[in-house]
Amino acid sequence: MTLRDTVEQLIREWDAHEQARGASTIIDFDCLPGTAPADITPAESRLDVYHQLRELLTDAERDGDRPLCDRLRADIAYVSALLGERQPLDDYLTATQGCPAAGWPDDYVTAIGERAKSALADLGIGWSADTDAEMTKAEGPIDITDAPDAIRAAAADREPIAREVTGTTAPYTLTITTDDVDAYWAYWLDGAGSALRLRFNRRRATFTQVRIRQFAQHEILGHALQCATYAARARATDVPWVRLFSVHTPREIMSEGLAQAFPLILSPTDTPLVARVRLDHYLQLVRAELHRAINAGASIPDCVDHAHARVPWWTPAVIGDVLTDRNTDPLLRSYLWAYPAGIDWFVTLADTADPTTVGKVLRAAYTQPLTPADLTTLWPTGPTLGGPGAPLRLRKPPVP
Repeated sequence: MTLRDTVEQLIREWDAHEQARGASTIIDFDCLPGTAPADITPAESRLDVYHQLRELLTDAERDGDRPLCDRLRADIAYVSALLGERQPLDDYLTATQGCPAAGWPDDYVTAIGERAKSALADLGIGWSADTDAEMTKAEGPIDITDAPDAIRAAAADREPIAREVTGTTAPYTLTITTDDVDAYWAYWLDGAGSALRLRFNRRRATFTQVRIRQFAQHEILGHALQCATYAARARATDVPWVRLFSVHTPREIMSEGLAQAFPLILSPTDTPLVARVRLDHYLQLVRAELHRAINAGASIPDCVDHAHARVPWWTPAVIGDVLTDRNTDPLLRSYLWAYPAGIDWFVTLADTADPTTVGKVLRAAYTQPLTPADLTTLWPTGPTLGGPGAPLRLRKPPVP
């Protein structure tokens, strides 16, 4: 058994332990289902997992195995957080997501917001407390019962382009189900091998013609096709990376960043969809500001004022979840940083890089999981992942 195989065995035992206690799963995608024993004995405790991970990291460092070291450091940081350790945000995100919470300058976030505002104005949509409702109406609401067929059709329309730009020929199958859970997510993809499952959360998911196209490109062509491609490669060759994916690890910035920005590459003339991506870019940067603020000890009133100043249509429920998720949940305190860090890098890639560079990054991203360090190597002149660094300025909403 190789060291990678030993790491995978421990991750499976850890996952079984977490599932037995009703906690969040550790494994979100398994590239090689059926290779593990049929009956996994759950790890005895999180502390036992912690000690074994530390021993395996020592072995990986001795061997100079960077992919394993990156994964093990992320796992150690995450299980430490589950055990009660609270690292400073920069340290925690560097260990888990592969980049610190340096952040973006205030004027940069504002400029991205102005671009989003302009894109919405071109569609006749204003910037006010009614923006979200106006967008839903303009985009054409779809009933949840019609969403599965619509999202499959939208994915099929863009799939030939996605395969051409990424170079993948891997097959996949997709099951779409609905859940009703009190969780932050509206859509979630997981699975094993070439079999993927997309879940809609009835409490969060809303569907319009535009959002159907967006999530077809995000969830199916961005995530499902990519994971199936990794699984096909893992079956064909003995890859060096851990074949069990978890969202607290450094591949997530690449995964979520590309999925969010994919419409700029696959559908650049779809004006309403591009406007959605422009808006999402801005909203993720605002979430990043709040992520940094609440972890730096900012008061709730100051964070709420900032959210209202930046996004006038956000409700108290939305703002409360943004703050809670990014501060009190060890998994989301790590994973949710992947969204702003990833979308900013990949939107900038789509907007400013030459076609050769874009193609090189996309093909690499569908060949193996990439860390922020890998992305920087592929595009050395690209933006700094996680932001160039900036003091955090919390705003006050305008006086009525």
